[in-house]
Parts: sequence; C-alpha cells; structure tokens
Amino acid sequence: MFTSSPSITQSISNTKLWSGNKIDDITNLAKHKVYMIRGTSDPLIGASVMTQLYKYYVTDGPFISSENVVFKNDLNAAHTFPTDFDSIGNNDCGSTSSPFISNCNFDGAGVILEHIYGPLKPRNNGALNGKFIEFNQREFLMNSSAYGMRDTAWIYVPKNCSDGVTCKLYITYHGCQQSHEKIGDKYIKNTGYNRWADTNKIIVLYPQTVPTNTIDSTDKELIPNVNGCWDWIG
Repeated sequence: MFTSSPSITQSISNTKLWSGNKIDDITNLAKHKVYMIRGTSDPLIGASVMTQLYKYYVTDGPFISSENVVFKNDLNAAHTFPTDFDSIGNNDCGSTSSPFISNCNFDGAGVILEHIYGPLKPRNNGALNGKFIEFNQREFLMNSSAYGMRDTAWIYVPKNCSDGVTCKLYITYHGCQQSHEKIGDKYIKNTGYNRWADTNKIIVLYPQTVPTNTIDSTDKELIPNVNGCWDWIG
C-alpha cells in the first residue's frame, strides 16, 4: 500500500525544464481534460497520492485549468474500475482483486467520455452492433517486447464507423494486472466504453502491455514490470 504523500516539487521542475525537448511542450496540456477517480476504500493507493496529482495539474504546476479537471474522491469503492452494470467475472465494488472491474453503481466510462467530449447520446445497453478487431502492434514498434508491449492489441469499431465514416478515436489504457495475459478480454469488453462508442461514433483503441520479468532501472531501485503496468518506471 502506498499511503505517503509524494513530493511533486521535483516533478513540476522537471516538467517545466524538459518542456519542448525531452517531452512535448507543456502548453499542449492547457486544453487537456482530466477525470480522476479514487475509491474511498482503496487499500493500495492512499488519498494523498491522488491529491498530490491534482495539485500537480491544477494548483502547484499549474498546467491545466481547474474547470478541465474533475477529481472524484468520494466514491465508495476499492481499487477497481467502476461500472454500473454486472458482467461475467467482475467483482463487488468493495473488492480489490482481479479483474479489478466492479459494479459500483457508477458509470466510470460514461463520466470520463462526457467530460472529454461533452454531452453524448444515451449509450447502447443492448447487444453491441460493432466489431472487435485484433491488430498487430509490432507494425508501430521496432521491438514490441523491448517496450513491454504485447504483439497484438484490440480496437472496437462501431457499425456506424465503418466504410470510411469519420469518427472520434478514444484510447484507453488498462490498469496494472488488466492486460490480456492477466484477465483475457474483460477490460476490453466489460468496462462500458463500447456501449457509449456504439451510439456516439467513437472508435475505442485498447493497446496492450505484457507482463515482463526484465529488470528496469529507476533512480531508486531495479524492478521488473510483472503486473504489466503502463509507465511502470516513469
């Protein structure tokens, strides 16, 4: 469990120092939309971690205006992706266990998408009308395994986005222990994004990591990414 309050002073300093060279220009952050969710019963990540992240973005950086950042910190949930429907293999909202997707009577995918895109048409609560396409991630990386990426990933294409129709593209990164190797297609199919995509002409991209025992170097220690997390070493 990580309950300490991480310092953001160096992170803010590095962000400003590296802007436009080691990283993209930070002015690009100004119009970003950020939706932060933390469950009040999360036993893994302490409240101070998310509070510091909010400060990094909004008050201490600041990099993003407050109206573009939502911090949902009163959801009675564990360490999980919250939905408002039941799916095969999903958990109770108070459970911190695989696949880390739970019916919390809170539509996480919906609130995130509406924060980014504005008001949307009601989601499709029936059978999906689009198709899931598995594609080769190696086409975009010289050595996918060196980047901790799986050889293949998935994309969901609604029926009304076929035949050359212009649609929005939303990229969603799974959490730790939520890659296909860990939980199969549960994150791809059970988080609720596809329901909104169906009725709002949104293509959803699900890139995939792969758990690895390769030792990665950080400024503090050597650690393997056995849980297939994104941005594991920063």
